[in-house]
Amino acid sequence: MVDKNLLRHLAKKYPDVKSATEEIVNRNAILSLPKGTEYFFSDLHGEHEAFIDMLKSASGVIRSHIEEIFGPDLTREEREELAALVYNADAEIKRQKKNPELDFDKWCKESIMSLVLICKAVSTKYTRSKVRRRLPKEYAYIIDELLHADDEENKSNYYGKIISTIVECGIAEEFIEEMTKVISSLAVDRLHIIGDIWDRGSHPDLIMDFLMNYHDVDFQWGNHDIVWMGAATGNWACITNVLRMNISYNNFDMLEIGYGINLRPLATMAENIYGDDPCEFFKPKRLDENKFDPVDDSLASKMNKAIAICQFKVEGQRIMAHPEYHMENRLLLDKIDFEKGTVQLRDGEFPLRDTNFPTIDPEHPYELTKEEREVLNALEASFLQSEKLQKHIRFLYSHGALYTVINGNLMYHGCIPIDEDGNFEDCTVNGVTTSGKAYMDYLDEQVRKAYFAPDQSQETGRSGDLMWYLWLSSKSPLFGKDQMTTFERCFVADKKTHKEHTVPYYKLINRKDICEKILAEFGLDPKTSHILNGHVPVKIKDGESPVKGEGKLFIIDGGHNPQCIQALVKNIQDYLPGRPLTILTGVLADKDYRQMLASLAPYAERFFCVTPPSPRALAADKLAELVNGMGIPAQSCGEVQTAAALALSCGKPVIACGSLYLAGTARDALLSIIRGEKQTNG
Repeated sequence: MVDKNLLRHLAKKYPDVKSATEEIVNRNAILSLPKGTEYFFSDLHGEHEAFIDMLKSASGVIRSHIEEIFGPDLTREEREELAALVYNADAEIKRQKKNPELDFDKWCKESIMSLVLICKAVSTKYTRSKVRRRLPKEYAYIIDELLHADDEENKSNYYGKIISTIVECGIAEEFIEEMTKVISSLAVDRLHIIGDIWDRGSHPDLIMDFLMNYHDVDFQWGNHDIVWMGAATGNWACITNVLRMNISYNNFDMLEIGYGINLRPLATMAENIYGDDPCEFFKPKRLDENKFDPVDDSLASKMNKAIAICQFKVEGQRIMAHPEYHMENRLLLDKIDFEKGTVQLRDGEFPLRDTNFPTIDPEHPYELTKEEREVLNALEASFLQSEKLQKHIRFLYSHGALYTVINGNLMYHGCIPIDEDGNFEDCTVNGVTTSGKAYMDYLDEQVRKAYFAPDQSQETGRSGDLMWYLWLSSKSPLFGKDQMTTFERCFVADKKTHKEHTVPYYKLINRKDICEKILAEFGLDPKTSHILNGHVPVKIKDGESPVKGEGKLFIIDGGHNPQCIQALVKNIQDYLPGRPLTILTGVLADKDYRQMLASLAPYAERFFCVTPPSPRALAADKLAELVNGMGIPAQSCGEVQTAAALALSCGKPVIACGSLYLAGTARDALLSIIRGEKQTNG
């Protein structure tokens, strides 16, 4: 049956046969082109440098083009320099200018010509009009001419004149930087972020600034995203959570400078209350140093404890206000025996490692003090009035959703609630019971209303309570565990109380029929479609594969934890059994690198260690010293390229692993050497 409303809409845009025919020709032409490259990321966790570096390299796509175009004509070192120019033009230009023997103008001309050839290669999947839309306005005409000059006889002279003029006019450096941005833009047609821009990393604000200027991006919200979305509504439960997390990771620059959150009232209250309390168990983890807003550990520890106590009080109030959330097991302040210094948890009574609670009234443990209420009121105003935060959150709404269906893929961050029998679980929120796709659609609708139109929302209590529920509830499709044990991690030393058990979904997705059932629920063909899942807790069992359901579901996550190293070990056992290996690695100092080394040691004959490009990196010489202490030869290398050459020269299989900061560089370096050797050998 013809949709007349649709036809009327189309008639306004294409009022006659000529305009409609033109668009049909255009659409058919686009369909004949190769599919643009889609890039999937998940769990960025505020790691802005690693994310942007990986995106600029397009996961090796750009390097592959460099090898194809320049392999026979440029040396390995020249190809490395060209790749470095595309990945980080500013740094490479500065490096080249320091070379006293370099004719810099000549280098600029040659670089521009090389960049034009790379740009041509990455633009072949697009129409000319689409390429034009990606060009910087001030250089669009020049770049378009360089990309589409057709006269072969005069092209060389034409190119030469344009490029010479660019250099003579003194705009070569800026032009080169803009060209590299165009290449990176064309190398990836569409970017998918499957959850968690925010978390412990120091600058999710810089990630959002970057993405707001990206040509095509979508988000599938994660639980860390949703709690920030709730904080942006002024919800106290969400605000206290995001502040506790970021204070505990020393992210004061992001909070106060990036988002303009005024933490002075909290700092004053914390100093007044905990002046003599060292708050030793609340000392922040320093993943990055604050450049503009350094806070000493003593004050940060007190602020961390003060906001944590506020969090547990406010969360208790929300739990009691929402009995339908069924979260009574997280009411713990009233389970404290203040005289004995213990707390009653679901697994028994446990001693508290910190028993100083000057702001908790044992008779009314969830009641905020006057000073705490004043601080939370000030913080709420600060979050609501943060122009940058509100801009970022609105962008997250306009370009995001709880799930996305595109190109035969179903993308979501956490899980779809299902019971142990594989049935979609009935979930009740705001008195409405739904399951499967209907549950996801209802939550998406209500989350939007909570921010944009709270008066139209079915939510009860404070606006944003739903976001807090999605942050930590066992029924949340963004969390996927039975409980969030924040209180236990803060106050109980016994680590068995810290355990968070995953829901049945994470076991059942190993079954193909379950994955196909989920796909069908969302209107996709189970035979041809796939699920792209964001962060899936990997502690279900060591070494689990990121491919589930016989290839129907793919987990998108970084290999930066011991469980992923166990997956690597399993692959070593399966594909390289009994073969001594050479390991190329570099790690961040805050990661569990000792366990990683212990897992790889039985298979390693030699290590080559490098320092990842991050202020949090563990120095290569320290890593090598640690490996040597384990009785395995290890060498510290200044450059990844050097380490790659030495590793390959050993004649054994090479495993590159460790920090994501090294992923693109290590891959490029190894492939460059291997391809260079093949060309040399004919």
